Amino acid sequence: MALLLTEADVKSLLTMPLALECVQHSFQRLADGSALLHPRQRLHVPSKSYLHYMAAADGTSGYMGLKIYTSSREGLRFLITLFSAESGDLLALIEADFIGQMRTGAASGVATRLLAREDARTIGIVGTGLQARTQLQAIAQVRKLTEVHAFSRSTEKRQKFAREMADALKIPVSAVDSAQAAVRDADIIVTSTTSTSPVVEGPWLKPGAHINAIGANFLQKRELDAQAVERCDVIVVDSREQSKMEAGDLIQVFGEDSVRWSSVKELAEIVGGKVAGRTSANEVTLFKSNGIAIEDVVVAGRIFEMAKERQIGRNVTMWQNAETEKRVRTV
Repeated sequence: MALLLTEADVKSLLTMPLALECVQHSFQRLADGSALLHPRQRLHVPSKSYLHYMAAADGTSGYMGLKIYTSSREGLRFLITLFSAESGDLLALIEADFIGQMRTGAASGVATRLLAREDARTIGIVGTGLQARTQLQAIAQVRKLTEVHAFSRSTEKRQKFAREMADALKIPVSAVDSAQAAVRDADIIVTSTTSTSPVVEGPWLKPGAHINAIGANFLQKRELDAQAVERCDVIVVDSREQSKMEAGDLIQVFGEDSVRWSSVKELAEIVGGKVAGRTSANEVTLFKSNGIAIEDVVVAGRIFEMAKERQIGRNVTMWQNAETEKRVRTV
């Protein structure tokens, strides 16, 4: 039997501190070689939906899994299938929209902890959707924030975001009238958009700023212009292999220049102490997040364990006839 966990089940279990812990572990396991990762693949039916799928295995906890989701004009549908790495048994089917939001925020939280200046206090955020909320929640866990400036194209949405996040985090959050106004004095910058053209320009960045660019994970999309990328002294990604396939911000600047790509660091290398991150106060640092499957698998594994302990979720019988036949053959 597999345990079916709904979005409501996941929300009752997953907090941002837990997501930060799990995502930190996921990069540590990549660093020590106990995790395996396959980059995202996409299947597109012309003029119709996309099917996206990505897989990973966590040798430490003994889980492997696949996150699979569709995107279309009707929205997105996310599912994680969690298996035992030892037996191959299907352990859980987990609705995974909330997991995706939380682990993406947590990845930026881990990157911010390692790359932003210790005295970073202000955030400029461009894009005020669901992902922006978990970005802000995660960063508030790793830095003592004093002010947030938020911009999105919709005046109503950015004002609503500012009100709700100020109330949730108990820090000042202001809606501003342009991306430049959000970014120009920020210690930490977050881009969380679906834009195909840059929303942040290089001249807006102040020395010592840290950027979490999370929105563009198609090669034709970008949130940072070429000057912004060129201004970054340290560029870090969650997966170099996956970034070469879908990090439009970098692909459109680096092309196939192997020298430029070789200078890009992986977050796991920094988490594992193999390479340095920020080395001076005035460096501009960038974490280009695409989202990788090991984050999903480690978080899903922890959620599965908690759900079993608390008797949350519903058991679903799978392959019943096959299991009966297997038992008969072995008698």
